[in-house]
Amino acid sequence: MNNSKNSILLVDPEFDPHTAPDCNLLLKITGDSFSYAVIDKNSRQLKAVFDQQDCEDTVKELGLALKNDSYLRLPFREIKVSVYTPDTIAVPNRFFNAQDLSSYANFFSEEAPGKLYTQPFARFGFNSVFKLEQFAEDTLNTYLSGAAKYEQNAPVLALAPTAEESSLLLDFTAGSFNALLLAKDKVLFQNNFQVENTEEFTYYLLLLIQELELDTTAVSVLLSGIIHQEDDYYSCLNKYFHQIHFNLPPADDIDHAILEDMPAHYYSTLLALDLCV
Repeated sequence: MNNSKNSILLVDPEFDPHTAPDCNLLLKITGDSFSYAVIDKNSRQLKAVFDQQDCEDTVKELGLALKNDSYLRLPFREIKVSVYTPDTIAVPNRFFNAQDLSSYANFFSEEAPGKLYTQPFARFGFNSVFKLEQFAEDTLNTYLSGAAKYEQNAPVLALAPTAEESSLLLDFTAGSFNALLLAKDKVLFQNNFQVENTEEFTYYLLLLIQELELDTTAVSVLLSGIIHQEDDYYSCLNKYFHQIHFNLPPADDIDHAILEDMPAHYYSTLLALDLCV
């Protein structure tokens, strides 16, 4: 295990880089962090995890990692990347027109449409249409040209429960959280919030409760990412919600032994990228 102030690297000591063609690379990029995992699909083992938090310029720091990190330059079997972007919309299936994607560019911030990506979420009844910011697009195309690209919520939705009751999924970085509200396999709300302290977190949490009219006794809260039972954010949640659970990694047969000293939910959404198709 290697640590710096804002990053961590966990590697299986038996990982042989020559086995990269048997491995999938999973890369999760948020507004203020990035992390990656290497999974050997033959041995069904998690071979490496890297996490960089508190990025001042996420794409710039990612670009340096893609250029200098020897693991990221390996010839992987498959590469999957989830990327935070403000330019994303959810189009209900009945309104989605795959033959006229350019019309959705009108909803996005930049005048130049750039490349539009789509991702179906059949279970939830919509298609996601999104566009990456140009620097992110250029960086990924330069270093990971064959990667399949997904929006930030894709791995969160891959872990979503099938229960009928409402679920509030909160995925944390060190300086932000993504909130996604589900009910009966329908996405009712999603947004990303930057937070610097507990006071800001409490403000946004109370705003969500009020504006979404959440029944805090009935809503099940599922937590993933950088949060644990002893921290202030958890204590704040515990004041208002009766059902709080950690969203654990996918229930597959991958050996996660290298994470045995880490809270299991820290990298559950990163690992859930492997479920995205």
